[in-house]
Amino acid sequence: MDTHTQIQVPTGTIQSQKAFSLSGFFLRWEWLLILLIVIVGLINTGISPYFLNVINLFDMTFNFMEKGLMALAMTMIIITGGIDLSVASGLAMSSATMALLFKHGVPIWIGALVALGIGVLGGWLNGKMITKITLPPLAVTLGTYALYRGLAFAMLGDVPVKGYPEYFTYLGQGYIGSTPIPFSLILFAVFAILFALLLHRTSFGRTVFAIGNNEEACRYAGIDVTRTKTILYMLSGFMAALAAIIMAARFGSTRTDVATGYELHVITAVVLGGTDIAGGKGTMWGTILAVFLLGIIEWGMGLKMVPGQVQQIVSGVVLIFAILLPNVIGKFVKR
Repeated sequence: MDTHTQIQVPTGTIQSQKAFSLSGFFLRWEWLLILLIVIVGLINTGISPYFLNVINLFDMTFNFMEKGLMALAMTMIIITGGIDLSVASGLAMSSATMALLFKHGVPIWIGALVALGIGVLGGWLNGKMITKITLPPLAVTLGTYALYRGLAFAMLGDVPVKGYPEYFTYLGQGYIGSTPIPFSLILFAVFAILFALLLHRTSFGRTVFAIGNNEEACRYAGIDVTRTKTILYMLSGFMAALAAIIMAARFGSTRTDVATGYELHVITAVVLGGTDIAGGKGTMWGTILAVFLLGIIEWGMGLKMVPGQVQQIVSGVVLIFAILLPNVIGKFVKR
């Protein structure tokens, strides 16, 4: 008698499982974003003959790499059920710190390192107030939104700082060798891959999702929720400071009103990328695609000389659309 028992799985069952997994793959939110990118690209091509040009397409990315960098950390924060409204103000504070030091004769690279430290410190303050004092993230970051921007104004006032050396401005204006690829695009790509691996391939990333799904259960399970959240807000502060350096290099100057309203664009990119505003769900790849989709939309409006106020309205409409559409689709599917 044969002691080895073989279980025969019906071929039809295997095929149906494969078909289900395949359909699930192509029904992912990211595919809709890719489709929208193609559609918007076609529209922009019809609007301007200069859009579908390799050099112009690469140059277009200069305009939204800072938002993209901040969106990477924001994705993880929103997955935990939090939010950081202070990112743009943290950018301004870090940029002002670097500019003030440079104005007083400190080498620009030292100023940039100090700016990164200031960004991390601002994120740490957000994280500690949220986790230790147990204040709502919305209230805390709304407060630091005003505080950090106010500190930037206190440091520089209304006078911009200019005259950054050419080797520094390369970070925001330069290209890789003789190619049309901007250095800032490569920098964003590197951090996008790192954050994607951190979120989707590490135990830290699994902890982020777990906190977003049930924070109390995580605490009972012995997960250090306070430490994880604090690290995330420090990462957000670091990315805001890095964006500040890239922006200062791109413009070749620093003003205290830089990145005004960027927090709306960053949150829009994250939510449009499929991250649930209530937490527990999201992908880094969705955020990356949404960053480029919004960048292409803004570039198209720029080609048509659409006023900034109208662009702000469009951003608000896209944010509402991004929040409502998944819920509407979910209710429709349940029926």
